[in-house]
Parts: sequence; C-alpha cells; structure tokens
Amino acid sequence: MIQVARPLLGKAELDSVDRVLKTGWLGMGDKVFQFETKLKEMFKRKHAICVNTGTTALHLALDAIGLKKGDEVIVPSFTFVATVQPIVMCGGIPRFCDIRTEDLNMDVRHAGKLISKKTKAIIPVHYGGAPCNMSEILKLAKKHRLRVIEDAAHAFGSRYNGRLIGSFGDITCFSFDPIKTITCGEGGAILLDDRGLSETVTKKRMLGIDKDTWSRYKHKRSWFYEVHMKGYRYHMGNMNAAIGIAQLAKFKKFAKKRKQIAKFYDDKLSNLGAVRIIKRNYSSITPFNYTILAEERDRLMEFLNGKGIITAINYIPNHLQPFFKRNKASLPNTESVYEKILSIPLHAALRLRDAEFVAETIKDFYRKKI
Repeated sequence: MIQVARPLLGKAELDSVDRVLKTGWLGMGDKVFQFETKLKEMFKRKHAICVNTGTTALHLALDAIGLKKGDEVIVPSFTFVATVQPIVMCGGIPRFCDIRTEDLNMDVRHAGKLISKKTKAIIPVHYGGAPCNMSEILKLAKKHRLRVIEDAAHAFGSRYNGRLIGSFGDITCFSFDPIKTITCGEGGAILLDDRGLSETVTKKRMLGIDKDTWSRYKHKRSWFYEVHMKGYRYHMGNMNAAIGIAQLAKFKKFAKKRKQIAKFYDDKLSNLGAVRIIKRNYSSITPFNYTILAEERDRLMEFLNGKGIITAINYIPNHLQPFFKRNKASLPNTESVYEKILSIPLHAALRLRDAEFVAETIKDFYRKKI
C-alpha cells in the first residue's frame, strides 16, 4: 500500500534515542532544552517551549493569554478538530470563519465580520503549509486588540514575505506528530517573544511548578519545589526531543523531497479537467500534504484504495460536527471545498515512481469514466 503520509526515520534517530536510554533520564531534560535552543535559533524567537503534542501547545497558549469561559476565538472551520478543542478546553467559544478557495486559508474579511466585544484571539491555520495572509491578520488583530495564535502544524519550514512561519504572531504553535514534516514521535512547540507569557507557559506545562525536574536535580535541595498556578502535565520527554533533534538535521532533505513530489503532481494533474489542483509557490512553501479538488471524490477515493493507494479527507469542517453545530455558521466556501477535497500521498519517504503510479491511476479513473 502507498501510504498517504508517514514518517521517515533511520539510524540517526535510533542512535539518538539509544543514547538517551543509556543515560536513564527519559523525562524532560537536556535533550528537550537542546531542541528548544535549536528551534529558537532557527525561527529567531526569544523563547521556545517544547510540549507533548501540538494540541497541548494550543491549549497552553490560549490558557496563558487568559482565555476564559464565554470568550470567543475566531478560527477556520476547515481544520482538524485539534485546533478547536483547546478553545473549548479553556471554556471559550469558537467562532468559525470561512476560507478562500484558492489557498484554503482563512478569509480575513469574513474573520473581521465575526469580531465582537467577546473576541479574545484569532487562530490562523496555515493549511497544507501555505501561509495565511499574516499582514492582514496582524493588522486586523492590532485594530481590535486581539491576540494572534498561529496554528502552524502544517507549516514547518514555510515562509511568508521571506520570513519563516513561526516568527509572526504573538504565539506560534507547531506539531511534531508522526506525519508532520519533522516528527518527535509525538510532540509540539510554542514559539514566542513575550517573556511574561513564556514564563507562564513554562510553568503551566509542568503542573504550575516553578522549577522543572531537571533543574531541581542539579541543585542541592532537589526535592523542593513551589506551585504558583494551575498547570498541566504537558512537557516533552528526552526521547521525543532526541528524535526531533535528529529530524531537524534532515529537514532540508525532507523539504526538498516534498517539494519535488508536489511539483511532479502539479505537472501530471494540472490538465486533468475533473481535478483542480491548489496552486502553491514551492520556493517559499514546504508542503505538508497534497490536496486536490476532485469530481466524484468518494468514488475516486474508493478506486484508488482498490489499487493500493491510501488517501485522506483533510478535513471534515468543524461547524458540521455534532458537538459544534450549536455554533451556527454559514460557510459556503468551506462546504463546497469539503465536497471535493482529497489528499493524495505526499511524504519524504515516497518514491517518485510511486507518485507517478498515483497520478496515472487518478488519470485512469477519469479515462474510464469517459
């Protein structure tokens, strides 16, 4: 089977984890702090805080800015539910905005219409690795004194106006789960410049404790700690960070392969009338997934599966989910895209001949329809 997404791991990751295992320090420790330092240097941010998932990164970010019951957060419906649940976890209310059909990112004009006295923050989602219009989003947020928390789970390595995504909003959240551009096995990171927010996030990720276990271990009174606030057990472990450090060293190679495959699909599928590709500028974008808008999407999906090609629908709009239907929203672009969208295989381990088989099989489906 040709997987729609998968990690690419090798000897470097195994050796890195093996070294951690030999130390016996599996929790948060020196490898986590090394990974954080590398992320700060890469994104030119003052603070990087590693956590156990991208979802917890978003939850910590929202909690740290003081999101409370009844506060509203503007977020696209067209994203994985992991973007939305952290709002609810804080007692907030998601206000779903529509997307632009040309890039599947937040429609900033629609987002502006949703702002009310209860609005606390905006969460732009850089879908597929394509950056949102950060200039307009930051302008809108400044006008209404809103926080901008970027969901950059798809956008590791992508750039906007020459700058890496991760260097714009008040807070940027990344995910390093198994299918992301780089993985830690599981993990996430919060990048920001605000010292006060950073200190809050750092304490909250470790149960509100003033010093992490590694810091206490290095001092005489290793048993002593103080709890200053509500917190969670959201820290990253050394094994996960060790994988992340090894993956970060391979990022350029991963990005090059992803771009090669995406450009190949563009070339092979661009003249297929029943399929619309999403135009991307690969000089500034590291693609996370490759999505098409396909006629008879469900039948195509079944056909590809029968040929050993796994595909995915990224994503079911959240405003259509039973739990969120009470947050009534009319999002015509989101719903029209959902009817046709399909993600086809794209990852750093994908062979070019397999990508060619995927493209030719899609063409075969529509030829047989004719």
